[in-house]
Amino acid sequence: MPRFSIIVPCFKVQGFLRECLDSVLEQSYRDLEVIAVDDRSPDGCGAILDEYAARDARVRVLHLPENVGLGRARNAGLPHASGDYLLFLDSDDTLTPGALRATADRLAESGDPDVLVFDYARTYWWGGTRRNALAHVLADCGDETFTAAEHPEILDLLMVVWNKAYRRDFVERNDFRFPPGYYEDTPWTFPVMLSAERIATLDRICLNYRQRRQGNILSTTSRKHFDIHDQYERVFAFVGSRPELADWRPYLHRKMGEHCLDILAKPDRLPASDKAEFFRRTAEMFRTHRTDEPVPAELRVLEGGYAAYRVRRLAERAGRELARRGVQARGAAGARVRRGLTAVQARRPLDPHLVVYSAFSHRGVLGDPAAVYRKAREIAPQLRGVWVVRDEETAARLPDGVEHVLLDSPAYRRVTARAGFFVNNVNWPGTLVKRPGSVHVHTHQGTPLKYMAADLLDKPGARYGVDVPQMLRRADRWDHSLVANLHSELVWERAYPCHFASARTGSPRNDVLVDAAAGRAPAAGAGAAVRARLGIPADHTVVLYAPTRREYRRGGHVDRIDLARFAADLGEDHTLVVRLHPSLATGPARGMGLADLHRRGIVVDATDEPHVEDVMLASDVLVTDYSALMFDYANLDRPIVVHADDWNAFAASRGAYFDITAEAPGHVSRSYRELAWLFASGGWRDAESARLRAGFRKRFCAFDDGRAAERVVRTLLLGEPMPERLSARVPGPATAPDVLAST
Repeated sequence: MPRFSIIVPCFKVQGFLRECLDSVLEQSYRDLEVIAVDDRSPDGCGAILDEYAARDARVRVLHLPENVGLGRARNAGLPHASGDYLLFLDSDDTLTPGALRATADRLAESGDPDVLVFDYARTYWWGGTRRNALAHVLADCGDETFTAAEHPEILDLLMVVWNKAYRRDFVERNDFRFPPGYYEDTPWTFPVMLSAERIATLDRICLNYRQRRQGNILSTTSRKHFDIHDQYERVFAFVGSRPELADWRPYLHRKMGEHCLDILAKPDRLPASDKAEFFRRTAEMFRTHRTDEPVPAELRVLEGGYAAYRVRRLAERAGRELARRGVQARGAAGARVRRGLTAVQARRPLDPHLVVYSAFSHRGVLGDPAAVYRKAREIAPQLRGVWVVRDEETAARLPDGVEHVLLDSPAYRRVTARAGFFVNNVNWPGTLVKRPGSVHVHTHQGTPLKYMAADLLDKPGARYGVDVPQMLRRADRWDHSLVANLHSELVWERAYPCHFASARTGSPRNDVLVDAAAGRAPAAGAGAAVRARLGIPADHTVVLYAPTRREYRRGGHVDRIDLARFAADLGEDHTLVVRLHPSLATGPARGMGLADLHRRGIVVDATDEPHVEDVMLASDVLVTDYSALMFDYANLDRPIVVHADDWNAFAASRGAYFDITAEAPGHVSRSYRELAWLFASGGWRDAESARLRAGFRKRFCAFDDGRAAERVVRTLLLGEPMPERLSARVPGPATAPDVLAST
C-alpha cells in the first residue's frame, strides 16, 4: 500500500499535462501512486496518460465514458486509491521538488493527522511567482496538531482542495465527496476542516498554482457562477446534520456573504444582465441562514436591494478616485513645501561634524557603514553620527543610543541638508541634492565578481528592472569609493564612469574577520558566542552555505542543492547553516523547504541574522556558488568550496569579471556528487585548498589589514594622516588577466 495516492483529473490540458505528471513522478520520494482521470478530454490528454502509464507502473488511468466535470472526476478516482493519504492535483499545476518528502516527514512527525495543510505559490504565465499572502498562518499554528476551533485562522486560507493531504480512512469514514458544478471545493473543504480532529500544517511551498492567461474556469464569464449558492447550501446542510458543529453557522454565514459579494464585484465573472439576479439570490440566502450574531458592516448591503448595492459600489469607486487624486495633490503640495524647506536649510552652513549614515536601503546599522560609525564613535567622538532608516519598525530594532531619522521626514531633510559627510553602501535617493563641500563616501557591498552598473548594459536579462542611467546620476555624487583590492578599483572605475577617487582603505566590515584570523580579541572569541546564540553545539563543524541569485530565472531563486540531503551527508557532527542572498529573503525561496528544515532542526536558517560577519565568524568552512561573500570570507583564512554546477549559465546571463572556477579560493565542485565527496574525503581542507586560498587572499584581500574603518575615519572624515599598517599586505599580481583594463 503506497503512502500517497495522487488523484489527477484531466480535461483539455494537453499543453501542461506532461509537466504536471513529471513533477510527481520525478519526486525523490517514490512511495506513491497516481490515479489519472481522463474526463473525456477532447484533446490529447488520454493518449499522454496512457503513454505515462505504459512506462511507469505507479500510474493508473481511468477513461471516463462522458465528461462529468472536475468534482465528479475526482470522485471517480477515489475508489481506486489505496494510499494512506490522498492528494488532489489539478493537471495544470505542479508539485515543487522535494514536496512529497517534506509532506511525508511532516505527517510522520505529527503522528498521521486527519489533514495536513501545506503552502503554495502562484506562478503566472508571464513568469512571475508570488507566495500565498497568508503563509504565516501555517507557521503560527505551531508544531502540534489542532482542530479548526482551536485555530480558526486556518480557515482564512484559500478554501481549495489541492493544498492539503487527507488521511484516506478519515475521508472514507465520513464519506466526503465532491458535488457537481463550479466551486466544488467549497462543500468539500469546509466539512473536511470542521470535522477533522487532528490538523497539522507544513510551512513549505509544495505546489505551484498556475495562473493561466486564458482557460481558468473561474475567470470565465458565465451563469455557472450561480453554482456558489448551491455549494454553500450543501455546507449549511452538512453543519445542520451535525449538532456539534452548530457554533460554526455564524462564521459560515459571514463567509458565504463575503464570497458571493466578491464574485459579484469581479468584472469577469457574471454577465452584466445577470448581476441583479445574482445579488437577489445571495440576499435571499443571507436572510435564510441569518443567525443572532450582528451583521458585519461590509455585509449590511445584503439587507437592502440591488439598486442600493449599485449606488454603494459607485460611491466606493468615486471615493477611491477622489482619494487617489487627493494623494496626488497632497504629494505635489508636500513636494513644494519640502523644496522650500530644503532651500531654507541649504542656505545654512554645512556642519563639518555631522555624518549621515545608511546601509542596505536604510535597513539599519549594518555592513561597512556600521563599522565606520562604530570606529568614529570610538576615536572621533566629536563627530555626530545620524542614521537614516526606512520606517518606525526598523528604528525600533536599532541599538540603544543610535541617533536616527526616518527617510523623507522633516528631520531627514534637515540633517541631509547640513551634513558634511555621507556614508552609504547603496546609492542615496535621487531627491537628495549634493551640496558643494559635502563629502560622499561610498563603501559598496564587497568585491564584485558579477557585472555591475554600466557593465550591465550588454546584459539585458541581468539589468531587468535596473535603471542604469539613473544609477550613474546618483553615483555622480560620490567623492570616495572604498576598495579592498586592485580588482575592485578597476571594476568600480569601469562600472561607474563618474568623478570619484578610489580609496584603498580595505573593507571596514572585514576588520573583525581579519582580527579573528589573527587571534586578536574580541573578534577571536566572537564565533563561539554566535554559535551559542544560534543553538549550534560547540564541537560541531559548521558549514556555511551562501548561494547567490540567478538572472536566468525570474525571481532569482534556483535550488542548486538538496539541503536535507547535504545536511545528512555531512554527518551528525556537522551543522549546515544557510544564508540566502538578501534579495531572496522575502520571496518564495525560504518557503521552498528552508523554513521547514530550520523548524525541524535539520539546518540553521541564518538569512535574517542582521550581521553577516557574525555568521561567517561562527562557521568553519564556506560553501558558495558565486556570492561576493567569498571575498570577505577569505580574510578568515578558512576553507572555501565553490559549487559551480551552473557556471556557464550564470556567467552568460549575468556576466563575470573573471572565471571563478579557474581562479577559485578553494576546491570547485561541478556536481552534487563532487561536493559530497569533498566533505566525505576531507578534501575541502587539504593542502591544495590552503594553497588556492593563499593565492586568492593575496589578490583580493590586499588592503584588508584590520584597520579599514580607522583609515576611513582618520583620512576621509578627519583629514588626518594614517599610521602605518599593522601588516604589510601588498597587492599580488593576478594569476590570469582580468577582462578589465586599467584606466
